[in-house]
This record gives sequence, C-alpha cells and structure tokens, in this order.
Amino acid sequence: INNILYVYIDRRKKFPATTLLRALDFTTDEQILDLFNLVEAVDVKTVTAEAFTGRIVAEDVFDMTTGEIFLSKDMALTEEDIERLRNSSIDQIKLISSETIPDQDLILNTLKKDTSRTKEEALFAIYRQLRSGEAPDIETAQGLIEKLFFNDKRYDLGEVGRFRMNDKLQLNIPSNITILTVEDIIAIMKYIIKLKVGNFAVDDIDHLGNRRVRTVGEQLGQQYNVGLARMARTIKERMNMRDSENFQPQDLVNARTISSVINAFFGTNQLSQFMDQTNPLAELTHKRRISALGPGGLTRERAGFEVRDVHHSHYGRLCPIETPEGPNIGLISSLTIYSRVNRYGFLETPYKKVVNGKVTQEVEYLSADQEDAFTIAQANAATDEQGNFLNDRVKCRNKGEFPVVPPTQIQYMDVAPAQIVSAAAACIPFLEHDDANRALMGSNMQRQAVPLLRPEAPIVGTGLEGKLALDSRGVIAAEDDGVIDYVDAERIVVKYDISPNSIEALTSFEDARKVEYRLNKFSGTNQETSINQKPIVQEGQRVKKGEAIADGPAIDKGELALGRNVLVAFMPWRGYNFEDAIVISERVVSEDIFTSIHIEEFELQVRETKRGEEELTRDIPNVSEEATRNLDDSGIIREGAEVREGDILIGKITPKGETDPTPEEKLLKAIFGDKAGDVKDASLKATPGLKGTVIKTRLFSRKRKESESRKAEKKQLENLDNAWKKTRDEYYGKLVEKLTKITLGMNTTGIKDLDGSVVLRNGAVIKESTFSGMEDVTKLDYALDWFESKKTNNIIKKLYENYFSLLTDIEEDFKREKLKIQSGDELPPGIVQLAKVYVAKKRKLNVGDKMAGRHGNKGVVAKIVPAEDMPFLEDGTPVDIVLNPLGVPSRMNLGQLYETALGWAGKKLGVKFATPIFDGAHVEDIEDYLKKTELDPGSKATLYDGRSGEKFHQRVTCGYIYMLKLGHMVDDKIHARSIGPYSLITQQPLGGKAQFGGQRFGEMEVWALEGYGASHILQEILTVKSDDVAGRAKTYEAIVKGENLMEPNVPESFNVLIKELQGLGLDIKIN
Repeated sequence: INNILYVYIDRRKKFPATTLLRALDFTTDEQILDLFNLVEAVDVKTVTAEAFTGRIVAEDVFDMTTGEIFLSKDMALTEEDIERLRNSSIDQIKLISSETIPDQDLILNTLKKDTSRTKEEALFAIYRQLRSGEAPDIETAQGLIEKLFFNDKRYDLGEVGRFRMNDKLQLNIPSNITILTVEDIIAIMKYIIKLKVGNFAVDDIDHLGNRRVRTVGEQLGQQYNVGLARMARTIKERMNMRDSENFQPQDLVNARTISSVINAFFGTNQLSQFMDQTNPLAELTHKRRISALGPGGLTRERAGFEVRDVHHSHYGRLCPIETPEGPNIGLISSLTIYSRVNRYGFLETPYKKVVNGKVTQEVEYLSADQEDAFTIAQANAATDEQGNFLNDRVKCRNKGEFPVVPPTQIQYMDVAPAQIVSAAAACIPFLEHDDANRALMGSNMQRQAVPLLRPEAPIVGTGLEGKLALDSRGVIAAEDDGVIDYVDAERIVVKYDISPNSIEALTSFEDARKVEYRLNKFSGTNQETSINQKPIVQEGQRVKKGEAIADGPAIDKGELALGRNVLVAFMPWRGYNFEDAIVISERVVSEDIFTSIHIEEFELQVRETKRGEEELTRDIPNVSEEATRNLDDSGIIREGAEVREGDILIGKITPKGETDPTPEEKLLKAIFGDKAGDVKDASLKATPGLKGTVIKTRLFSRKRKESESRKAEKKQLENLDNAWKKTRDEYYGKLVEKLTKITLGMNTTGIKDLDGSVVLRNGAVIKESTFSGMEDVTKLDYALDWFESKKTNNIIKKLYENYFSLLTDIEEDFKREKLKIQSGDELPPGIVQLAKVYVAKKRKLNVGDKMAGRHGNKGVVAKIVPAEDMPFLEDGTPVDIVLNPLGVPSRMNLGQLYETALGWAGKKLGVKFATPIFDGAHVEDIEDYLKKTELDPGSKATLYDGRSGEKFHQRVTCGYIYMLKLGHMVDDKIHARSIGPYSLITQQPLGGKAQFGGQRFGEMEVWALEGYGASHILQEILTVKSDDVAGRAKTYEAIVKGENLMEPNVPESFNVLIKELQGLGLDIKIN
C-alpha cells in the first residue's frame, strides 16, 4: 500500500513489515537492509563526485579522531561531503545500493513508516495491534508472537504446506518442520518485493499446481480428529466432575462420540453418494470422479467461468471431455486414464523421458508444477526404432504454448495419445472427428446404458474395452495359470498350477490350490438394473493369469459391451425420424436385441405400535382368497409368482382403533389371541405399471421369545457345533498327513511339546505312524528346530502358522453364525421384522425409449416398423434402424459415420477393430477395408423401399453402428391418475409419479384456455378436478349414477387464502 510493506495477522489492524522483523531479532535498520542486500560497503578512495553525488548514507559515519558524527544516516551525499570524506581518515562507508530507486523501494519506505526502533518496542507495538491493549511485560508480548507462528500446537503447515512453501520460495527446510520459520517470513517478503518489481507473476488459482485432491481417507482422518477432540474434552470434563478414587477408564470414555462423527461423515456428507451402478463403466467412472463441490469447496452458484474452464495444466490429469452438462459443468471432472494422485494430493501424469533428443523407455510421473519447466513432445511424433525423432523440428507443448523445436530441446514425450481423456471418453472410437460438445454427451450417455439380456462387444472399439471390463471388477479373472475343474451356472472351480512338492503345496490346506468362484445371479443394483454373471469357460479348459472366466453385466467375452451392433441407414423415413426420432425394425424387438432385465426391490417393515404389534400374515380382513393365493403363511409372496399392478406382495395387518383398549378388550385379547382385536389391512401392493416375476424374498426378524423358535434355535446351534467339529477334524487330518509327507524317513534332532517334555528323542526316525499315533500334534512346540535341515524346519513352521490362522478364521465364521442365531437379525429400533421382495421385469424396446450411439447421437424410438416395411439392401437384407441424416452435419459428430463404415467392413470380414483415439484408422484405411469386402468405398448403398419395393432416388449411407439403450425408459415415465392422494392444506392433487399425482395446470395453461374462451373446461379444471372438496365427491356420484353435473363450489385454496389474510389481521368475510 503506497509502496509500504504491511503485515496483517488474523485480519486485524495492519502494521509495517519491518516491525515484525525487529520483533524477530533483526533490531537495527542496518540488519534489516542487509537482509535484503540493500547496503554496500564502499572504499572511500574510490568515491568520486560524478559517480557518488546523491547516493544515500546507510548508517551514521563517525570521525574516530573527534568522535563526532561526520555524516548522518539517510542523508544524500553532496560534492562538499565527498570532498570532506576524501580528506578525512575514514577508510570505508556504507551506502544504500545503487540499484534501488529510493521512492520505489519498499523496504526503505517501510523503515521510514516504522515507529519502533528496538526489539522491545516492536513486540509491544505488535501486541497492541493484536490485543488492543498494553502488554503487562516483555515476556507476554514475546509469547504472543511465539504462540502465533512458532508453536506446533497452535500453528501447523502440514506436510503439504511445507512442501509447497519450500517449492514456491526455493527453501530447503526439512519436511518435518511444519511451523513457520524466520527464514520463511523473510523469503515471503523478498518474494512480495519481486512481485512488486515485476520479476514474478501472481499465481494462477486454477492451475493444478495450486489445487490438490483431498482423498476420502484424508477427509475421514480429519473427521476422526474432530471426534477425538470432542472425546478428549468429554473425558476431561468427567474427570473434573468425579472423585478420583473410584472410576474406571470405561466410565470416562464414550466411543459414541467418534462413531457418530464417522456415521455423519458417510451418511450426510455431500460427497458420500449413492453409487451409480447402471453398468460397469458407470461404476468405474463414479469411483474416479473428482469434485470441486462439497464441504470446504465451491458452491455451484458462486463458481465462476474460470474455475469451470479447461486449463492447460489439466493435460493428462483431468479429462476435458467428461463433465456433467448443466449447473455442475466443469466443477465435477474425471481422472484421465493414466493419472494418479501423489502423496501430497497433486495429480500426476506419466511421460517418457527424452535424453539428448532420443526417446527412452523410462517413464516418469510429473505433477503440473514440475511439467511447466519442460518442453514435451506429442505421443504420435514420428520416431525410429532406436527412439530418434525423424523430423528436425517437432511439435511440442510448453505450458499453454505449442512451440515447434529441434529434438535436442525436448525433455519428455507423452506416453499415449489417449492420456488426455478419461475412461468413458477413451471408449469412443473416432473421438477426434467429433465436436467436443457431442463427445461430452457421448461419454456421459455411455454411463446410462442399461445392461442388455444378450450384450455384444462393439465391432469398432478403441482397444480399451477389455481393460475396462477387468478393472470394473464386473468379470471374474483367473488369479494364476490353471485348468477349469468344474463349471455350472452358479460356480466355477479353477485348479491352479502348483507342483505337489513346492513349499506352497506342502504348507497350503486348500486342496492343491483349487479355488471356487461363486457367480452373482440376477441381483439388483442401485439403479434397478441387474447383475448377472455367466461362465465363459468349459471344463478342462486351460486359463492364463488375468484371463476372464466369467462375464458380468454389459460384458461380452471379457470386453465391455454396453449395447448392440445394428445395421443402420441414414435417411428420412416417412417423417417418423423427424428431429432425432428413431425408426426401429420389429426384428430388433422380437429377437430381444435391446431387451434388458430390471430388478425392483420392495420392502415392508413390521413395527411395534402403541396398540400392539403389527403382523405379517396371509389372513387379511376383507380380501378374497384369490388375492392371497400366492402368499405363504408369513404373508410373503412365493418365489416365481407372476405379479401385476395391485397384487399383494407382502400381507400385513396392523391394529386399529384410536383409543387405548379397555380392560374387557384386553381380557378378550388375552383369551382369544390377536384375532379378537380390530385389525386393518396394511399390505404392500404392487405399484402401478408393474409387471414381472418374483425372483427372491427375504425375511429378517429380531429375536423372538416363543417356545417354538427356541426349539428351532437349539437344533440350529447343535447343527452348527457338529459342522464345526467336522471341519476341525478334517483340517487336523490334513495337518498330520502333510507333516508325515514332509518329514517321512528323516532323523529328528528331538521334538518337545509345549510343556517342554520330550515327545521324540534325538535321532528318532519319522515313520508313517509317528504323527498319526500322537494324541494331539497341535500341542508340539513347532517354534523349536526339529531337524538338521533349515528348509524343512521353515516349511514346518509355515505349515503350523497356516493351520492356526485358517482355523481361527473358520472358528470366527462359526461364532458369527452362532451369534446371529442367538440374537436374531440387526434391525433399527422399533422394527420387529423386515420383509423384502425382489421382482424381475423384462423390458423389451418400446416406443418412447431413449437410445443413443457413442457420439452423442441420441434420440427416442418413434415407431417400430415390421421388418418387411423397412428399407432393404440389394441382397434383400432389411436395415434394423433408420437415423435422420440431418442429425449429423450441424452436430459435427462425424465419428458415427466413420464407425458405421468401418463397422460394415468388420461385419462382412468377421473381424473386430480397435481404433484408439487420436491414433486410429484414417479415411484411407476404412476405404481399403470396404474395397476388400467389395462394398462402396464411401459406405453408400442402393436401398429399396420395403413398402413399395421401389429403389430410393439416391444412394444411402449404410453400415453397422453401435447403439445403446439408455436408462430413460418409457415404462418408468408413463403415468396416469384418476382419483388419488390430495395435499392436506390446499386439498389439491399431489404431483409426480411417485405420489401417484396429477399434472399441474399452470398459469400459462390457464391463459391458453382463456384465449380459446373454453370457460366450462377451465371452471372444471380449477374446481371439481382440483380442490373443490364437496364438488368432487358430488361429481363422482353424478358420473356413477349417470346424472348431470352440478354447479361447482368454492375451491379450498380460496379458503386457505382467506385464512392467510385473517392471520395477517384483515377481517375478511364472504357474503
């Protein structure tokens, strides 16, 4: 401010920076000037009038002979002064260095402004500013400064803060010093001076070197600290309140303080989200998401354009394509395929090192800050086999610039062209030919694709599909090389290669590394799509490590398969594909090409009410036998039952009656049981539009006290104990067998048991019956050496360790099972039972369903046409799907045309193509493949009208395109209401499908009816169809009886308005 350097502490009043320096032991002006190299010592002999006139004296100069002040501080030298100097006995004087322009120099101006002259004055001045009062003594003033900056309890930069500080100010302070140091403060001041002079630029807040990722672990750690601090406070309070003699640690410590903080973190944090499980790609992308929102972040409303924009430092770290449309655009991003988070939370991306103009195979990860110092070549720059660049000048990248430089000036090279985009965007073939806006829609819509009944991998992919399927954990992969031992729909057993005499075989209790994988059959996801794993191997087949042995949802032979390849024609079809609508062949529906299975979960809670307990039962009052035919004794529908809208899924009765039961009623209830009481039907019925099959039911119950359940429980516990004994004996047998196999025929150096008594003396030979004849080999002391051979001793130790750890694990499982039987299922308080029913729905492609390609080419199915009416090729093949050609030019997503052409060639040749983004097929390559198959090089074909059989006037672009069916299905959106629930206050119908609500007839719709003069329709809509309570009942009656409708009454919302005005003190009456 006004060329003076000020210090602010905690947004209090400001004071000159030199005051702080004096407080930190730089007491004199000379010391302060020395700090900033503003003083130079000059030999008096060299001082000339021409060069030194006007120079400022840095400190008082004394004449030693007289002791007088010869020249005083801060005065400018005149010619007379210089003449006097040269004639005096003084050898050397200190002057302000000649580079500084006095009125521009911050430090000199600040010193002039600074009123304090000593350390004490400075300390008192700072105390005054911060505490608005005088310090009682110097120690208090000194303590304030210490506490503020140099006390690790009060001040902590953290490891990241220290790293950034050292990096920015070029310091070498050890990373374990996380408080401020005097060195830091001086370096900051020097940096500010250089900023003012213009040597440095101000930091770019959007640069990824200045933004870090706070991982879940770090945020949880922070919450844990909050919990611990609260707990510490509670413990201190309790200790102060109680007598110190008589309490235990458990009286002081309450673990709920910590668990509540952690539960709140996972339960209510904005970033703790319900996982998107529509398909494997959606799940993977959701886990790789990075958000600028959330606690401690930005808010949508305040985030400006700069934060959301793509920055040059995003290159290879955050995807410029994949981000939501709408208010969150640019605030939520995805990690690119190779990026990673380093220990400080900064994003890094890999580069190949270039040494002396030659590309090496050494890969280094660089953060955004490190990368700025280097010139980096593109991944597809031409090089020979030795790694030399083929061109003399290479296109490169440096910060936001794109210089063309000779190879010797290059330090790094990109590892792959796809490194700049995220997983979803890297799945779009020919991304380089699509406009960025459409690519964004394409990558976002792939996440909404529902897994199909019969998925099919794309003919034209990018080569990443297999990797994505594996990394999404949707597939089951072999852990090692081996042979498939057994396969059925629900489990796969793999026998991994292992030599029978290897240490692993000798010490492992698993049957020669046989591993069983259970497949997940038709379980639901968060988005109601289905997870169904299918084996893709046969018995006896050899598998390699990492090879897929079972497919998951939307996965085909180990490759991500979100949709199906269909024969497309880009042409208008009788106006049905106007404005992005899609025309589909009936063949697609009848052959279940886009059929998907959805699993809906219904649940019903049984609670304890004031009037008694609710009950699950099939005996429901006033319900026909027909309606309950599919319910079992506990009122839950049987598995395999077909359900339609309105069917009872779970039967439940609940006690009714507003009053407490009288003693007589209580007596009757005690004698005759619950049936004598008054109950009402509270069953769960199938929602409107539901049609499907029950595939699974679950019932969770708390511990009950009936004698029947006690008997059953006793039986279950007995069975468990027997199973545990059997398992234990089985593993004991294996232990004895393996011990014998390892040591047979060897001479022992002596074996003792755990008590130290000798079991086998020195020199005894191990026979077949040695160990099997012993009472309990687990009592032997395996920590001692039993044999001369070190290797054998180690194998025995490992064998015993494996045995005990395995047995402990199995015992834990049994104990858990036992506890579950003894204490019942864990349910929230007040809930006695919880019943769940899962209904599977088979959804065929329907008019109104949303479909899309991978290039943002989305549309809605407008008509399903018989195959014979679809346009057909010269060989008579009808096309599967007709897209509007006008959807391409203005959207600029030409990738779909390249994909269509290459897909046709692939289909004809029976091959699949991987065309990685920015490094894939060119037009010439596609034309070559089309020529090989004798198709038109432009992928155009003569089509005939299916209805008339006539040839279309012009040739049409045809081929195979990969289409997805998205989660926005018409069956979930279609909705109609007759009489339904009403809002309590306004008495108007509720809104939305979930509430079985009506359609809002808003202000503008009213204008439309007014414009047509449709007064009777308008009156009906505003009264009997909405909130005229008496009128709507009378109208219903009139319709039933076939009478004319009566005059409407006053709508309820009018009464609400009157009451509102009366509440404001306006006494309004209607005559």
